[in-house]
Amino acid sequence: MFRPDRLAILAEGKLGLLTSKTAAVIIRYRPEQVACVIDSTRSGRTVGDVLGFGGTIPVVGSLEEAMKTAPDSLLMGIAPRGGALPPEWRRTVLSAIDNRLNVISGLHTLLGDDPEIAARARRSDVEIWDIRKPVIPEDVAQGRLRDKHGLVVLTVGSDCRSGKMTVAYELTRSLNDKGVDAEFVPTGQTGILLAGWGAVVDRLPGDFMSRVVEDLTVEALSRSAVAVVEGQGSLLHPAYSGVTLALMHGCYADAMILCHQPGKDEIEGYGISIPPLNGLKEIYEKACKPVFPSRVVAVALNTYELDEDAAAAAVAQAESEMGLPATDVVRFGCDRILEAIKEML
Repeated sequence: MFRPDRLAILAEGKLGLLTSKTAAVIIRYRPEQVACVIDSTRSGRTVGDVLGFGGTIPVVGSLEEAMKTAPDSLLMGIAPRGGALPPEWRRTVLSAIDNRLNVISGLHTLLGDDPEIAARARRSDVEIWDIRKPVIPEDVAQGRLRDKHGLVVLTVGSDCRSGKMTVAYELTRSLNDKGVDAEFVPTGQTGILLAGWGAVVDRLPGDFMSRVVEDLTVEALSRSAVAVVEGQGSLLHPAYSGVTLALMHGCYADAMILCHQPGKDEIEGYGISIPPLNGLKEIYEKACKPVFPSRVVAVALNTYELDEDAAAAAVAQAESEMGLPATDVVRFGCDRILEAIKEML
């Protein structure tokens, strides 16, 4: 894989904290690599104006405008349901290649397998990095982590887009800042962009998902005392629960951090009720128990829609309800979760 220095992030019509998760995460944690964001509906503003972070990174209306910021790569900044390339984006991707930009994509649609896109890339001598292109192992999971040395922490959620990646990444950084040797284990395309390694678990055949999670976790523990595994989906989600369970059964987590957006009471798009936090805790712990006894040790809330006072109140309510440490890691830091993790260490 190549290392981009200046990204033009394509988020046409979708630039937002949840509507363009890949874009938002890269802007939050790698702003020095972002030359601009392409979204004609917000053109002329800065990323800071739109997201509340990202400073003066410009939002431009077209690839032609983006080229004035001297990017070296085009990054697909959204992960739409189903992961297909939006038809209206094809022309932008082809134009980027013609302008000798590398292309980075976390879509399920593998751009390198598209005959027209691949031919243009060869002609322009640029690279296409399909982050979701799978490497399938030769065998299924072996349960090698049952007698592991080290601590495994997994983020789990009430629904998609509940903050699992952000919590795992922030927790890893906080553990390292406190002198605890920890490694972030990326299991999705955005995490891989941040960490430079990992595997996109949801692209693998079902029989091999937990094996890849096992391999990633074993690798992380070979270098660190703590492996913090990025969660995916939700056990309650009709479409993505299989990926969630593969992560749980593959990494043999000692501890789980339960991620939730306050006020959200249904699985988005399905109308399935989300139970109270204690009910979620019971669901996750029961699902782990036959394979490995894991427990929820803390709650991480995603309070981005709340003001400061309401966010603090939601955190206090979660602590009271659960009898566990709770926080919003972006707003209030990871110290409360670190207390629970350090007890296990």
